[in-house]
Amino acid sequence: MSSIGQWLANSEGGARRSGKLRVGSMASGVEVSLPYIAVRGARPGRTLWLHGQVHGDEINGMVAALRFANSLDPSAMSGNLVVTPTGNPQALDARRKRNPYDELDLDQTYPGKADGMITERVAHVLMQEICGVADVLINLHTMNPLFDSRPYAVYKTPPNDQVKEDDLLAAMAPFFPTLACRQDVSGKGELPGNIAGALDYQCLNAGICAFMLELGAGNRYQPDNIERAEVGFRTLARSMGILPGAPAPADSAPSLRLVSQRGWITADEGGLFVPRFCAGDRVSRGESLGDVIALDGTVTPVAPMPREGILIGLRSDPVVHTGERLAFVAWEWREGTTPVPSWH
Repeated sequence: MSSIGQWLANSEGGARRSGKLRVGSMASGVEVSLPYIAVRGARPGRTLWLHGQVHGDEINGMVAALRFANSLDPSAMSGNLVVTPTGNPQALDARRKRNPYDELDLDQTYPGKADGMITERVAHVLMQEICGVADVLINLHTMNPLFDSRPYAVYKTPPNDQVKEDDLLAAMAPFFPTLACRQDVSGKGELPGNIAGALDYQCLNAGICAFMLELGAGNRYQPDNIERAEVGFRTLARSMGILPGAPAPADSAPSLRLVSQRGWITADEGGLFVPRFCAGDRVSRGESLGDVIALDGTVTPVAPMPREGILIGLRSDPVVHTGERLAFVAWEWREGTTPVPSWH
């Protein structure tokens, strides 16, 4: 079977194709593969790539991307859409974040290895298809299933500077994210591990405009978040010239709250966490996020906020142990305007 790029380059315009990218097989002989949908417009143009699921519990983006692909009329398009609804099929089947057969975090594994462990091989197969094809890629995620959050975006800035930050911000704006978070890739910041192994970071290194769109909570179907993503896909596709219709005028573009530092608040003692706020709220210095009720009835307020913050994600599962995460907080931010992308 030809690659996605070969099919897009050689097929007649106004066509649609679905297929699978083979990775390997299980002991039973069941194939391990990545399904895809490719829509070739009637006229040449740019390619938007929607990647629906890196972790096995991230569902909202999968639904939104598949619905958007099904809504398109190839004869009206100038350019292409590719949807890879799952990048981690074994984790999806297991309804877990990571592939149960090697326990690697796929979003710290790109660009992968052709002869590596199964997660590394999955990453390698996908990257081989993306490079040279995608102009803009959206890496669709959700938060942990234990947390509530409003849709937000995350982006990185590699040192090679092949993709301008203004283009990244312009591509995020159609989704009206509550926050646009610039993430440190050193592994010494908010999250441990090989953050530079994220799909969107590796795409940026290859000159592809790419970012993460976080669509609520994992393992849940959330219609509002899905609808917001679908509207954003359509608006971005118009901006890229893929779909007909004028892009939104610059004066109607949303402002972006640009976050430069994030961190976690954790529980000091175990019990039942009862929050006083909601995801997306701005919390003042000295306020407590809520109470932890011990099973003897003792009520202990969570330690006061050390400074003002915005709640990116807030724990919705009340059962907590010492050291478990209660909230993901934006600590530093500034208000920004949406720039005009270079593809206009």
